[in-house]
Amino acid sequence: MTQHLSEADVRGIAEYTRIGLTAEEVVAMTADLNAIIDSLAPITEFDLDGVEPTFHPIGDLSNVMRDDAVRGSFTQAVALENAPKQEGGSFLIPSILGEGGDR
Repeated sequence: MTQHLSEADVRGIAEYTRIGLTAEEVVAMTADLNAIIDSLAPITEFDLDGVEPTFHPIGDLSNVMRDDAVRGSFTQAVALENAPKQEGGSFLIPSILGEGGDR
C-alpha cells in the first residue's frame, strides 16, 4: 500500500476539523485513509480525452430567483386582527419566565 498520507497529515486534518483522536486512532485512520485513496486508483486509468467536464447535474441552470419588487403589505390592524390578545398595537403573549401573566 502506498503511503499517501502520513500520521502527521492525519493529526493535522483531525486538528483542523476539531476531531480528537488518540494515538491508536491516528494509526488506524492513517491506514484507512491510505486504503481509501488506493481504492480510487482505477479512476486514473480511464481515457477521458474529449469528455466534457460537468459541474452541475442540472446543466445550464441560471439564477431562478424572482426580481425584488416593492409591493404593498398589510396594515398593523390587519396583522393584529386574529391575535387572541393585543395591547397598544402589539401582540400580547403569555410570559414564559418569571411570575407569569401576559406581556
